[in-house]
Amino acid sequence: ANVTVTDLEELQELLMVNIEHNKHLVTGSVRAKVLKWGEDVTEFQPPPDYILMADCIYYEESLEPLLKTLKDLTGPDTCVLCCYEQRTMGKNPEIERKYFELLQMDFELEKIPLDKHDEEYRSEDIHIVNIHRKQ
Repeated sequence: ANVTVTDLEELQELLMVNIEHNKHLVTGSVRAKVLKWGEDVTEFQPPPDYILMADCIYYEESLEPLLKTLKDLTGPDTCVLCCYEQRTMGKNPEIERKYFELLQMDFELEKIPLDKHDEEYRSEDIHIVNIHRKQ
């Protein structure tokens, strides 16, 4: 696959280090780019086939920019896989509830059952959700 990994400007160096350390595993291409949620995504068009999200649901002020970016990045055939750890402390349950409530305005969700997770890494508090744009 041809992969673009994204994060904020201040984390680009770390992304490059990770790409370098793992290049022996890559059969396609990998590049690192800055992506700040809520900002313009035209340079990421056409819509990708897949978006993999990991631990992105944690900060209430970032929910709306994250959802805007997902709407702007996805096409009708884009598959989004969202993996997150369910946290029960502080405001985390409320943030998670709000995220999925807002997400369902434009997307359809399908929770991946625990028995379909990798045996070595599965855990009761780790969730994977398959997300598609509503038609």
